[in-house]
Amino acid sequence: MNNSIFNKFTPKEPKFFPLLKSLADVSDKAAEQLILYIENSNNSLSQDIHQNIKDLEHRGDELTHKIFDELNITFITPFDREDINTLANKLDDVTDQIYGCSKRILFYKPEKMPDEALKLAKLVKESTEIMVQAVAELDALKKRPQTIAKYCVELHDIENKADEVFQDFIINLFETEKNAIELIKLKEVINVLEGITDETDHVGKIIKSIIVKYA
Repeated sequence: MNNSIFNKFTPKEPKFFPLLKSLADVSDKAAEQLILYIENSNNSLSQDIHQNIKDLEHRGDELTHKIFDELNITFITPFDREDINTLANKLDDVTDQIYGCSKRILFYKPEKMPDEALKLAKLVKESTEIMVQAVAELDALKKRPQTIAKYCVELHDIENKADEVFQDFIINLFETEKNAIELIKLKEVINVLEGITDETDHVGKIIKSIIVKYA
């Protein structure tokens, strides 16, 4: 039997769409907490906010494991199993990177968080919001592939903006910061922050490859 005819008439488990959407939501909530953490890194609220991010990171791991388990027991999946697994892992990587950033701020305790840190955190939040929209549309991939592709382009544009903020900050940091230890701390924090937008851009690239295969 022709595979396309078989796929057309065989029901596919829709449970993966809400699970992937939940994973994206976790990243978005973590990004929101990251902004709060940077704004409150030097006051009494910081520990609670960091714990919130840690709890979200654990929730992301739970969802990723759930998706893996479901892939092992599901006969027909909406997309290739490897694509679902890759997308789930990369969505979880976004939350992991956000948690990694908050840990560095907690460990290094910079004297003052630069304005660029907040700018990057807001770009991260913007990208996770778009990521949520893109993932939410996957169950209508064949109906709205152009809409989803547009979200992927937006994720790449945000990554470019974050890269510019990072480059300008590093140039200024080496020109103005005289405390070598503080320079190392800030460079590491800003580098990880910018790296989160690399992860969201990677999510967009995975989704674009799914569009090419299935739209």
